[in-house]
Amino acid sequence: MLRGPGSLLRVSVAPAAALAVALLSSVSHCSHPEQKDREVSPLSSYFGTKTRYEDAIYKDANSEGPRRDQYPLEEACTPVQLVALIRHGTRYPTAKQIRKLRQLHDLLQARRAGNNRADAGGGRDLGAALADWPLWYEDWVDGQLVEKGRQDMRQLALRLASLFPNLFNRENYGRLQLITSSKHRCVESGVAFLNALWQHCYPELPLPDVKEMECGPPRINDELMRFFDHCEKFSSEVENNDTALYHVEAFKTGPEMQNILKKVAATLQVPVNSLNADLIQVAFFTCSFDLAIKGVKSPWCDVFDTDDGKVLEYLNDLKQYWKRGYGYAINSRSSCGLFQDIFQHLDKAVEQKKRSQPVSSPVILQFGHAETLLPLLSLMGYFKDKEPLTAYNYKEQINRKFRSGLIVPYASNLVFVLYHCKNAQTPKEEFQVQMLLNEKVLPLAHSQETVSLYEDLKNHYKDILQSCHTSQECKLPKVNNTSDEL
Repeated sequence: MLRGPGSLLRVSVAPAAALAVALLSSVSHCSHPEQKDREVSPLSSYFGTKTRYEDAIYKDANSEGPRRDQYPLEEACTPVQLVALIRHGTRYPTAKQIRKLRQLHDLLQARRAGNNRADAGGGRDLGAALADWPLWYEDWVDGQLVEKGRQDMRQLALRLASLFPNLFNRENYGRLQLITSSKHRCVESGVAFLNALWQHCYPELPLPDVKEMECGPPRINDELMRFFDHCEKFSSEVENNDTALYHVEAFKTGPEMQNILKKVAATLQVPVNSLNADLIQVAFFTCSFDLAIKGVKSPWCDVFDTDDGKVLEYLNDLKQYWKRGYGYAINSRSSCGLFQDIFQHLDKAVEQKKRSQPVSSPVILQFGHAETLLPLLSLMGYFKDKEPLTAYNYKEQINRKFRSGLIVPYASNLVFVLYHCKNAQTPKEEFQVQMLLNEKVLPLAHSQETVSLYEDLKNHYKDILQSCHTSQECKLPKVNNTSDEL
């Protein structure tokens, strides 16, 4: 039974503690990637937004991040709606990243042609090994979803269906509502998720084309899923502002990155002035792409050690912090329309249940990007450190909360689950909400409790729900063009 706000849940040992059981067992069921089956690098924890989902969720339980809940909701509480915001699955590098990798590869091949010699141990050196290592990526793949990304989505779909069988069933399949970014990787992620649910709900039937499914294909809505592209103030003050990422650029020329630059130049036996922070970063990410896409630990991983990984992770986190997180208010305020949309769905479900009507959309699935999730989580107050991340406090931030690889790896997901509690003692207790981040219960940012009365949650976010208007937030201030000159 739930106690009032400001208190913890009492543990029920009733059979319907299935929520906790399902949460605790979801790692080992429904085709979840096994740790023993995946190629692992000591660098796997430091790839930021290029982190594999399984590397993030298997992170040490003592690290910063969401915790698995051991306090299930009362047996009498039934999930009636689920709204999920899901990042696309594993993808190819972008064309821009591929071009930088090709530039680095050409440098190594030129160096080998002019200096084809063995290392001190009589073997071939690392630079030569990398010069011969195949470049698997062509410009045309440009950020597209890979087969591993489809697998990410299929497995996530099956785990959520196992966790919430009352929502992911045949009766509700035709009422699924899917929204997606227009980017191909997001559309394809939605299709892979939908196909897996079909096979879960209708195992005896052949898989139809997504256009023939009753629920229809995912609908593109970039104003929701790519809100940052539609926010003039963000575009002007952050995206297209050369000084907005000052701390990122300053860190690139700071002592931590310069030490890596010299070390890598010595390792690859190339001039220091032929390298820069961007090339170092793309080499680091190539290790991550080879692991995530090909399942191989390539020689690129041998260029760096874990200390390098921590520095390069911080460089990536600085970019996410200043461009998508707490660096500027508009980063998160531009997402208030998406936040309000989520609560509009929840409001509608509440009203329908109060009228004893069936919930018209029991499952809403929204497929977007890391750039969709991070601003929203920042808007909600999650993963905020006491001091801002800057180019000059790397050592002080070594135990920071804002680690993008643990928050928004590939296939990351933020789930809102609305419960109806039929034996509630007061009308206010009838509807309650629990949130999951990457399939782990996400404690409330303001109280650290694991469940909230729906009205209390709305009241906590009252400013965002009532006073944050995207059109106003994203409007550029008027420039006074009047002049006092004669």
